[in-house]
Amino acid sequence: MAESHTARVVEVIEETKDAHSIVLEVAPETGEQFSYRSGQFLTIAVPSDETGTVARCYSLSSAPHEGDLLKITVKRTEEGYGSNWICDNVSSGDDLTVLAPSGIFTPDSLDVDFLLFAGGSGITPVISIAKSALTLGTGNVVLLYANRDESSVIFARELTELAEKHADRFVVVHWLESVQGLPTMEHLKTFASPFTSYDSFVCGPAPFMKGVTAALKELGLPRRRRHQEKFVSLGGNPFGDQAEDVSVDADDSDDPVVETEVLPEAGGRDAPAMVEVELDGEEHTFSDWPADKPLLDLLLAKGLDAPFSCRQGQCSACACRVLEGEVKMMHNEVLDDEDLEEGIRLACQSLPVTDVVKVTYH
Repeated sequence: MAESHTARVVEVIEETKDAHSIVLEVAPETGEQFSYRSGQFLTIAVPSDETGTVARCYSLSSAPHEGDLLKITVKRTEEGYGSNWICDNVSSGDDLTVLAPSGIFTPDSLDVDFLLFAGGSGITPVISIAKSALTLGTGNVVLLYANRDESSVIFARELTELAEKHADRFVVVHWLESVQGLPTMEHLKTFASPFTSYDSFVCGPAPFMKGVTAALKELGLPRRRRHQEKFVSLGGNPFGDQAEDVSVDADDSDDPVVETEVLPEAGGRDAPAMVEVELDGEEHTFSDWPADKPLLDLLLAKGLDAPFSCRQGQCSACACRVLEGEVKMMHNEVLDDEDLEEGIRLACQSLPVTDVVKVTYH
């Protein structure tokens, strides 16, 4: 069970007819746990008459340099239980149960040039990255933001103000389906072609992300400079107030859904393995990693503050990179083939295969 916290709602902002920003305040003593990087998300406990609690992940649209308050932005979807409950019920003064920020949709450095793509509510983590890059970084930022029509543009005023304030470094292009139709592969390639040396980040509906990723691949952007947000509605309850899994509806149509991959329950070995872990700039070595114990469980038992959220293989919060050796994942709903080829694994689902495994969270 992940450690949950109480966050006080200090303001609710109606961004559009279907999107609300929720500004949150956490207790000062939990401040260090709630330090975050642009592009990360919060996991929110949403009450349910049927199951007690369901969990939903919403990206932070605030940026770390803006202060201690956190802001998530939630877009109502027709069949989305969590988004409708939040938009209909949450008001100033309410308390929400949340997990600490998680996610790996984050830049390694702010001192690079950024090529950003957002579709619909996918702008939420993207604007956080843009604000940090423009305020704390030194590079240029180019953003393509796609929406159905002008009324559905979230953060319209904030984006305009950023473009005016950073006119020499920030270019935002709005793509409206009502005016230009859906962006095609050729549209995306034409837009991106002058910026193939930039680091790219894309978030939005699955078809949009697939199209952008394909365009960037054709333009030759290497995998290390292509970042795609990945998390799905959680099928388990990380808040721990129910032992059984929580059945959830598909929420947030802007989130990609990746086919589930179920792998054997054991890593194919009997003896303990040795693992070397780089976490928060420090290196740790453990020679007693049991064959049937997920890496995350081992690290937590050793007292390391390893990141995690769902522990079900359904979000990217615990993702790490295997530098040496091999692990086998029991369950994976979020990493695609390219991620796996790059050595990215979910620590909460990883069992040792080789005698020695070396991983990093950097």
